[in-house]
Amino acid sequence: MFDAQKILQQMLGGKQSGSGGISSDHVTGAAVGGLAGLLLGSKTAKKIGGPVAQLGGVAAVGTLAYQAWQMWQAKQNGQPPALPGTAEGTVFLPQNPTTRNDVSLMILSAMIAAAKSDGHIDAAEQEKIFSRIDQEELASEEKAFLMDQFRRPLNIVEIAASAKTPEQATELYTASVMAIQPDTATEVTYLNNLATALNLDPALRSNIEAVVKAG
Repeated sequence: MFDAQKILQQMLGGKQSGSGGISSDHVTGAAVGGLAGLLLGSKTAKKIGGPVAQLGGVAAVGTLAYQAWQMWQAKQNGQPPALPGTAEGTVFLPQNPTTRNDVSLMILSAMIAAAKSDGHIDAAEQEKIFSRIDQEELASEEKAFLMDQFRRPLNIVEIAASAKTPEQATELYTASVMAIQPDTATEVTYLNNLATALNLDPALRSNIEAVVKAG
């Protein structure tokens, strides 16, 4: 299996994470750069600042999801909000390379699906995307995976099913919110339906959206 972390690092910026990626000198926030524009579209303009931006890639998504989860757990237990902790080594950012890559694949698929949710990618646009993917400096397996993601019909139930635990559901929704700016009714409906399919607690969903917005 190819290194999905590398693609996320190229999309979301960040520093070297120990398994590929780019230099911290290139950090400009989330959803920037040619690969992000190619995979997520020109409307993707959310910026993640501060320490999270320095992480980039799967670490940025995992950290935001972990923070939202901590806030929700504290409230569930009647405790004051916890100070932001590190997601490294948790289920949000596992240390095992294979598991971490599986999480990265889930995140990457979720972000591309969210980017397709407004329906602007017709057959002609898809061919343009495929042509540009083919020009990217990616392995053939990576190109094939990305093209398959764009060919695949949008299926929220299938996307949600890739999250096997409540924590993964939190991370998948976090990635989806990071991928788009829901400024159309179609995109808002997509996120509503995804949250329902993931069985997200409304308070947890609100935390995710707030954490990403504040990121």
